[in-house]
Amino acid sequence: MPRYIWQRPNWTNFRWNNDRIIVALGECRLLQGKLLCKVADLGFDLGTQAQVEILAEETLKTAAIEGESLDLKAVRSSVARTLGLPSAGLRTDRYVDGLVSVLVDATRQHDGPLTKVRLCGWQAALFPTGFSGMRKIEVGRWRQARGMQVVSGPVGRETVHFEAPPADRINEEMQRFLAWWAESRGGMEGLLRAAIAHFRFVTVHPFEDGNGRIARALTDMALSQDDRQSMRYYSMSSQIMAEREAYYDVLERCQKGDGALTEWLVWFLACFARAIRRSEALLAVVTDKAAFWKTQGQAPLSERQRKVINRMLDSGRGGFEGGMTTRKYVSLAKVSRATAFRELNQLLELGIIKQNPGRGRSANYDLIWQPFLAPRNPT
Repeated sequence: MPRYIWQRPNWTNFRWNNDRIIVALGECRLLQGKLLCKVADLGFDLGTQAQVEILAEETLKTAAIEGESLDLKAVRSSVARTLGLPSAGLRTDRYVDGLVSVLVDATRQHDGPLTKVRLCGWQAALFPTGFSGMRKIEVGRWRQARGMQVVSGPVGRETVHFEAPPADRINEEMQRFLAWWAESRGGMEGLLRAAIAHFRFVTVHPFEDGNGRIARALTDMALSQDDRQSMRYYSMSSQIMAEREAYYDVLERCQKGDGALTEWLVWFLACFARAIRRSEALLAVVTDKAAFWKTQGQAPLSERQRKVINRMLDSGRGGFEGGMTTRKYVSLAKVSRATAFRELNQLLELGIIKQNPGRGRSANYDLIWQPFLAPRNPT
């Protein structure tokens, strides 16, 4: 009896229960419509700023799912350069640049054809040195190793969660996948197509490494083709990261199933809905920052003070964790303690920050939100 779905004849003839899908699909479309209306209200400049924030989070979290921890400053620098925004003096990282370039290509060029060359280019961009950690890997081509397993657990006591098709089947499977990708566009409900594309790709597992990251880029590409937006205003990767255990569990069950994808589709749509709801917090940060600088843009502030304020604004309405302190100001602005104390006092005098209860070394500050917070309607 077949252990994995790909061992079954005509394994991609998936089936699902429409009655279970339709309600979740309707909720997703409603949330998607509301989000696009909010984005339209932001205007181009704010929309670009929102894209920077969400693409940076997408990059951080899609790497985190694979166990990679990236530097936020390097990510934001790479996002800015890739989107053609000012980034002078910011640090660079070849690995980060590669991942960002893949994510941007998938969405900004979503109308372009999906080919073997394009996919192999994405995978090569993820591993610019030809190494995954300390391990030399095949880049820019389908995997050649005969066996590929997804395992967990300590060496000698590993648990095999999934075994991908052998290497000699990859070329045929990917030809079928690429043909389906082209044929299904416009002929299948867009959100279901994104979910099925993700499932098919990770099941074939065509590369030696980077399959999860590319599957999530393909998901973004399919979603961009569906809503005809070259910018993503929500992060599926962030939501998958938040639900990583459930993600792997449902994948494993369906990859060991008989072609019934109802469970995967229901989970994917629910994850999509939660990703859109989660994006509201990021969009709120963007609009709050814009509203703040609209009222305070003429204040006589140094570049250091503006940097620190933006860092506090990035923390959202909950404020900077633990409040801004002299020590944190020193670290962020790269100044002496005396300068930090003086510049914080200036912000107090300008009415931009307020001092929280506590004195001496425990003194900390928060932004004064009320003058610039715009009222928001619940979703």
